[in-house]
Amino acid sequence: MDGAAIVAWTKQPTTADVSSGVAAAIRAVLSQGALAPAAVQAVMIGTTHFTNALVERTRLDQVGVLRLASPSGEALPPLTGWPDELKHCIGDHAFLLPGGYEVDGREIAPFDAGKVRAAVKELRTRGIRSIAISSAFAPINASMEEQAGAIVRADYPDAVITVSNAIGRIGFIERENAAILNAALTSLAANVVASFEQALAQIGIAAPLYISQNDGTLISAAQAAAFPVLTMGSGPTNSMRGAAFLTGVTDAIVMDVGGTTTDIGVLANGFPRESSIAVDIGGVRTNFRMPDILAIGLGGGTRVHLDPSLYAAGELAAEALEVGPDSVGYRIAQDALLFGGSTLTSSDVAVAAGRAAFGDRAGLPEFSPAVLGTVWNRFQAILEEGVDRMKTTRGDATILAVGGGSFLIADTLKGAAQVIRPPHAAVANAVGAAIAQVGAQAEQIVAYDQVPRATAIEKMREEVTARAVAAGGDPASVQIVEVDEVFLSYLPGRAAQLRVRAVADLAGLTVQAPREAPKKTLVRHAH
Repeated sequence: MDGAAIVAWTKQPTTADVSSGVAAAIRAVLSQGALAPAAVQAVMIGTTHFTNALVERTRLDQVGVLRLASPSGEALPPLTGWPDELKHCIGDHAFLLPGGYEVDGREIAPFDAGKVRAAVKELRTRGIRSIAISSAFAPINASMEEQAGAIVRADYPDAVITVSNAIGRIGFIERENAAILNAALTSLAANVVASFEQALAQIGIAAPLYISQNDGTLISAAQAAAFPVLTMGSGPTNSMRGAAFLTGVTDAIVMDVGGTTTDIGVLANGFPRESSIAVDIGGVRTNFRMPDILAIGLGGGTRVHLDPSLYAAGELAAEALEVGPDSVGYRIAQDALLFGGSTLTSSDVAVAAGRAAFGDRAGLPEFSPAVLGTVWNRFQAILEEGVDRMKTTRGDATILAVGGGSFLIADTLKGAAQVIRPPHAAVANAVGAAIAQVGAQAEQIVAYDQVPRATAIEKMREEVTARAVAAGGDPASVQIVEVDEVFLSYLPGRAAQLRVRAVADLAGLTVQAPREAPKKTLVRHAH
């Protein structure tokens, strides 16, 4: 990108191996833009490899779990409530050890270094290299997790460690789940990042590599390899950031229509709205930061279940029609009627109704206007319900329509003040990754009886600023975009969960944003 202009773009088919698809896309962009590899200043990639691995239950590591919460933390063992097939992938390698803290900071039980060493020895004997460490109320006091991590590093240097306080929030089970998922993905993450770096090296690009994370910002490739769960929501967030950039609109509902689903999210001050509740990932409840996204089963490859004998009917009963949620996905070019296949898809209906123009229209059967109208209206009803579920205020919202299947969104929707279709909407996801800034976040439980509120907030601002700069951000461009303060009435004294988020342009690389996002300060009370 040059300033606010897209100079080259491409869409490439998915490949079985990671590096060849990435390399093909980069070569195509360089060729279109007449750019030499040496001219590339940075490479930003958004990936769904880790989400796919969890959904498909493949390429996951077995995980050793060290839970420091006994005796009170033994009622619900690790992996409680997980899908059976995912539990089988993770394996039965959990150790319930003394330790952890009460909500008021008192120890549940003293840390037992000997029992931690014995558990580590057993994991090493079993050949389990990925280890997740969790402790009750670690976000308040992480010392026991850090002590256990130091023992693992000393006794088992080949192990890869995930500590729960680095990922999740106070909720113990959800935070532990997040740490276990992260540990299960570490080998895959290392391989994926290495494949990206290999692809860049083959092309001759020496620029630094960044990976998109869940809040629409970037982290370094090394950070992504260590914390792959922080990138799992980057697909829809990239599209949302790209939509904001392409339109200049920073407060809207974004509808990203892909081949299988439509992801609906909310832009607030130019960034995706974050989920405030536990998020289900692959059937597992977690509480690390994720975008507030609603995925509905309507995309360009969605199957339309309708008996061919009714295509030309004068009237179509509602019960005779079913839309999705199954989809032909990436096989649309083989299976859809438009491409000589035998499956009626939403794209076939859109082309037949004159809402899109691609494929071979001659391959479509004759549809009656009544049938086309009924099916098209069903599409809009599904989308309108999604918009209604994501709105949090009265009144109509601005809709930004992006994604390769955005032609499925009508120009007018119930609940929409206007529907905006930006240029390059089909590649908004890539645009969002390309214009993303470095992000950093700090979160801590603070007792205002011990540390003055202004002092605590200023200290967190300094900490998150330093993290943004350390991640590759330009010190002069650092912005504090969110201060979230939740007063915790169940803790003694005036305690609050304080979270501060910052963004910064990559050092030496400035991209014009739609406009500067104002700082947002949230003060809430949790009872």
